[in-house]
Amino acid sequence: MTTPGIPNEFSLSTTCFGTRLTSIQDQIFAAVGMGFRRLELGLAESPASMDGLLESQRETGVTIPSLVAGCRDPLNGSMAVDRLSSLDPVLRERALNAVRRHERLARTWGCRTLVVRGSRIEDPVLSRRARALERRLAERHTEPDPALLREDVRDFVKEVARQGHHQAQEFCRSLHTLLCEVPDVKLALEPGRHIDDLLCFDVMGWVLDDLAPRGLSYWHDVGYIHARESLGLPDQGMWLEAYGQHMAGIHLQDAADAETEMPVGLGEVDFHLLREYVPRGAERVVEIGPCHGRAEILSSVQFLVEHGF
Repeated sequence: MTTPGIPNEFSLSTTCFGTRLTSIQDQIFAAVGMGFRRLELGLAESPASMDGLLESQRETGVTIPSLVAGCRDPLNGSMAVDRLSSLDPVLRERALNAVRRHERLARTWGCRTLVVRGSRIEDPVLSRRARALERRLAERHTEPDPALLREDVRDFVKEVARQGHHQAQEFCRSLHTLLCEVPDVKLALEPGRHIDDLLCFDVMGWVLDDLAPRGLSYWHDVGYIHARESLGLPDQGMWLEAYGQHMAGIHLQDAADAETEMPVGLGEVDFHLLREYVPRGAERVVEIGPCHGRAEILSSVQFLVEHGF
């Protein structure tokens, strides 16, 4: 199963390639060489050229079951797709149009699922508090009372949920619009990756309660939930227990403290726990950082297979 070139059951995120491979053809053939027959189009500093996609798919049989909203845009700061919850109608419409463009691409390339990530709170006071907390977190080894820092983070995230109520409403309206417009592409919502992201544990619950009956799904990110857990926020088990029944897919990576996108098996994540919650039909996407290479990708697959994934 994990011998290079022998097909495995996982998807590989193109994020793993970083800037090493600049065309989808090269990415497909590299993935096939490692045993993958499924790709997720992930975020990258510079999106790969899609020339030759269909020819490469016909030759290899590779499919693209999922893509991350924004994957066709360069990572040059704030992305348009991240503003679906904006209180500014111009920014919100721009975000809707950006997601619509990715939905059209998804249909063209045969993708079934579009992964939508969270957006940061727009309140300027909370934004300043977030930057101050991030500076403390970056130097947490100098904190005289780490427990107090974790308590401050928890209190701040609760405040984001309270103050972000109007943004959460706009987010639900944006998602509802997209769900009605394109019923043949599934939308899956992934938790926010920053402490001031709107999509904290509580807000994720509000949004899914409202829109899961209309087809919205949940997408779990192992590494970033672990990173949030290390700050005293809800842990993997809480997220999986609450939202696992809505799960369309999972980004598989390892993490240790604040470090994410590590090769699977080299960090602190409890993959036995994950295995109990991940539905059989969920998309399993290996997504480790581009600083790691072929050997680390293959060892990650080996670890996952040995642990029942």
